[in-house]
Amino acid sequence: MALFALRRFLLAIPLLIGITFVSFLVIHLAPGEPTEVQTGDLSVQSTAQARQALRELYGLDKPFHVQYWKWLTRVVQLDFGRSFQPDGRPVLTKIGERLPITLLLNAVEMLLILAAAVPIGVLSATRQYSLFDKVTTVFVFVGFATPDFWLALLLMILFGVQLGWLPISGLRSLNWEYLAFWPQQWDFVSHLILPVVVATFGGLAGFSRYMRQSMLEVVRQDYIQTARAKGLPEQIVIGKHALRNALLPVVTILGLSLPGLIGGSVIVESIFAIPGMGQLMVQAVFSRDYPLIMGNLVIVAGLTLVANLCADLAYGIVDPRIRMAARRRRR
Repeated sequence: MALFALRRFLLAIPLLIGITFVSFLVIHLAPGEPTEVQTGDLSVQSTAQARQALRELYGLDKPFHVQYWKWLTRVVQLDFGRSFQPDGRPVLTKIGERLPITLLLNAVEMLLILAAAVPIGVLSATRQYSLFDKVTTVFVFVGFATPDFWLALLLMILFGVQLGWLPISGLRSLNWEYLAFWPQQWDFVSHLILPVVVATFGGLAGFSRYMRQSMLEVVRQDYIQTARAKGLPEQIVIGKHALRNALLPVVTILGLSLPGLIGGSVIVESIFAIPGMGQLMVQAVFSRDYPLIMGNLVIVAGLTLVANLCADLAYGIVDPRIRMAARRRRR
């Protein structure tokens, strides 16, 4: 297993370099430059001079391959450069301030999705065409059809404005510093409830459907019928024999869903004014902040590759056949 993980890690390095090259190319092909954003309020003559000075300062006057090579050599040394915004802060510092919040949101979202989607999918498959299955099917279609921004606005109006139960923006109240310890914790949690609900709703619908379909395929297999013919209790047939095999496709989808979760956090963080990676990415795109955009893309791509590696390693835990095959190859 360790050799397999090392091999996958080494294969991920050229893939990550390819992702950064394509991203760097697309960013530079997009219309507009950071110099245009920073010199928009100047006169025509001053604007031309200021833009040329900024292009030389940022190295934008160099050929594309020279710019990319310089950026790549700095990234290898964990130097993502400085932001083009007026504060000029290091990119890693800005990302380090926002990344924990986004990771917390996505971790809570994923745990809630798995905790609810797996039992919902199993019950829907084992009770096919029942009332529970029909209700969850309607829920799935509603979840797929509901845009995150629309659901967020509805929940903000209902629970934040009309009922006044939950805050609708930020991570802390204005009087957070003056609260006691436990009221501070509840204040932080209450600010996360609406964003987590919005981010979880669509993912829960999709994962529960995937789990249902995978379980339906497994329970029709011959070995499941054999287990039932032996007189094993239904709980053991489903929980021990069917569930572990049905989890394999879900593990694959779980590893591939991380970019979608982080992409969805862009909408959620922008609507609820949460200072995370999503909000930082939006600000970087609108200000044409190339180093900050590339820093965000590298972090997201790296997390995606790590998630795929973890999904591959989870195969060996879920399916013993993979572990046995790896042992036979070593012999």
